[in-house]
Amino acid sequence: MVSKTPKVPREAVELYDQFIHGHITRRSFLDGVQKYAIGGLAASAIVDALMPNYALGQQVPKTDARLKTEYVTVPSPQGNGSIKGYFVRPANAGNAKLPGILVVHENRGLNPHIEDIARRFGLANFMAFAPDGLTSVGGYPGDDEKGGQLFTTVDRTKMGEDFYAAALWLKNRPDCTGKIGATGFCFGGGVANSLAVRMGSDLAAAAPFYGAAPATADVPKIKAAILVHHGEMDTRLVAAWPAFDAAMTAAGVVHEGHIYPGAVHGFNNDTTAERYNKDAADKAWASTIGWFNKYVRG
Repeated sequence: MVSKTPKVPREAVELYDQFIHGHITRRSFLDGVQKYAIGGLAASAIVDALMPNYALGQQVPKTDARLKTEYVTVPSPQGNGSIKGYFVRPANAGNAKLPGILVVHENRGLNPHIEDIARRFGLANFMAFAPDGLTSVGGYPGDDEKGGQLFTTVDRTKMGEDFYAAALWLKNRPDCTGKIGATGFCFGGGVANSLAVRMGSDLAAAAPFYGAAPATADVPKIKAAILVHHGEMDTRLVAAWPAFDAAMTAAGVVHEGHIYPGAVHGFNNDTTAERYNKDAADKAWASTIGWFNKYVRG
């Protein structure tokens, strides 16, 4: 596999990952980047290359006539009361029932990139729902850094209930076949795995991207078909994969796992150019669509 060669040092990419996961402050991130401003590469250029550019990464315009989109608020009585999300359906589906895909964001809320992912599923002839875990604190604020700050203020247990409510809402829609899958990225990948544990046979499949694995003791509760994606350079999660793989094998869970050479954490996010690995992202997306076509549509 041909991997993307970063324009900035990989250490700077790792520093950005520490920042977006809340392990270091913005000031520490900016100070750290200064160390890599060498060879004519300015610190400001490194920061610009690492920060998301939603216009650059958009694949499906919000106005695409092939889709019907709307914002929907779903009741979540066991969570924060309700959760708002972005709902997508193919425009030509009419009254036909479609399988559903729940799309769960990273730890910044429902940003434009995740909405774009939902639209991509719509073009693949699924209905998709991308809930916003920040609903209870006003929703995604339009800025990833502020979204990350808000994320830390939301009760994580109640947020989990919100995502569960969103999944049930999608599954029980009259225009859904009753079969749904879940995908997510980083935090959202962990949510997809957690939903697989909690929902049992009510979830047909999950495709977590660089998400935390569930506790080994919980793996036998999974009835969904699980497709796992990790980047080779995402060493912490890659190190945890063999135990998850072994637990699913022992429990008889249908699953596959892919580790993409040269890819870092967040390799699918095409709005962050220095993490994005097109080769890995294209292969992961194709296998995800194939997986959901087999286990959610089939």
